[in-house]
Amino acid sequence: MSLVELIGQADERGLAASGLACLDRCVPLLGGDDEVLRPLWAGLAEDAGAAEWGERLEQVRGKLGGEFGAVGGGDGESDADGSGDFSGSGSGSGEDEAVLLARRMLAAAPVERSAAAVRVWADACSVAALRIHRLLDPLKDAGDSVDARREGRTEGMSPLVAAELRRQITVLELLAGHGPAGLRPALEVSTEGRRVLRAVVSRRSRRRG
Repeated sequence: MSLVELIGQADERGLAASGLACLDRCVPLLGGDDEVLRPLWAGLAEDAGAAEWGERLEQVRGKLGGEFGAVGGGDGESDADGSGDFSGSGSGSGEDEAVLLARRMLAAAPVERSAAAVRVWADACSVAALRIHRLLDPLKDAGDSVDARREGRTEGMSPLVAAELRRQITVLELLAGHGPAGLRPALEVSTEGRRVLRAVVSRRSRRRG
């Protein structure tokens, strides 16, 4: 089953976990530590209500800093247009664009965790995370777009993009197959991906230095 199909069939918890996992793997671009999103993961495991999710989300935004109102999410509405894309018209390139996408993932997280809102957010986070890995991969991804990858056309994928696609699929399969019990292994998958991206960012920084 393709990633697009898995997102289409996921329930609210699976969608929230999918979006959160994408964001978690990209935390190194936001300057956050490895524990910064743990309150949101814990909220999913505890089945915390929508209000508590919103409170924890605002606490996370406060820790990571930045002006999130400029890119949406502050009023509980996603900045995505419903097509899984909140990249906007950013003119940056390379790592700058990757950082912008990561910030928009956090900014667009819905304060009110409704099924409709997290579906849009999860889809947008999926696209953004794949774009981030494509931007930072030292090897070129031969595909025309990440949309093709999400739909199952995987020929010529670069290693970093292939690994991110695999992790996104795995997280959704874990939640679909195991419900709340799938959260812990989903977090482990995300932690592995975060370590990989942190190493990539670190190597790029050393090269610049």
